[in-house]
Amino acid sequence: MPLLPAIEQETLPNPDAVVIWLHGLGADGYDFAPIVPELNLPPELRIRFIFPHAPSIPVTVNGGYIMPAWFDILEMDIDRKVDSTQLEASAAAISRFIDRELTRGIDSRRILLAGFSQGGAVAYQTSLSYPQPLGGLIAMSTYFATSDSIELSVANRELPIEIHHGLYDPVVPPALGIRAAEFLKDRGYDVTFRTYPMDHAVCPQQIGHIAEAVQRFLKG
Repeated sequence: MPLLPAIEQETLPNPDAVVIWLHGLGADGYDFAPIVPELNLPPELRIRFIFPHAPSIPVTVNGGYIMPAWFDILEMDIDRKVDSTQLEASAAAISRFIDRELTRGIDSRRILLAGFSQGGAVAYQTSLSYPQPLGGLIAMSTYFATSDSIELSVANRELPIEIHHGLYDPVVPPALGIRAAEFLKDRGYDVTFRTYPMDHAVCPQQIGHIAEAVQRFLKG
């Protein structure tokens, strides 16, 4: 199957590492593309950033309005009833990006996933089920929608994970970030959980922590 459309940025030619970054509901790959220079990463790091665009589909909780979405959200209660089949299909689409990077000569351990909100739910499913070891996961203002159904990959049992959440998030309650962190810690994953005095957003302090995580994951 063809890859989803995406934006690609390289910090230097001939990258040896990749970050695949997934946007949230109603946005697109351009939402986070401007963040790359804000990370102030060391100039010697050779990273390809990939920002895929989700397809446009009807979203039930938004009255069936067609918008970019990784999956349909059926109910916005605390348990987030979602279309798991669509979510898993989106995860498979992101896995194809990983597969492509392997054919480009990138070591799987130098491929990182990052996701915000809906994109984070897809990043959880993708990274924790991928059959080869990845370098790390950054889950921002999100929830682990498929925690009850995912088949956790043995290859990624040691995946380092950063979970970030706003303390005042009215869209994805902080309890969902805490629930994801506890689920993973209980299963032995290396999880760092951070909160910030913000709502459903990304803040400057967090950008610094994302940059630190990228460097730490790639050194690992």
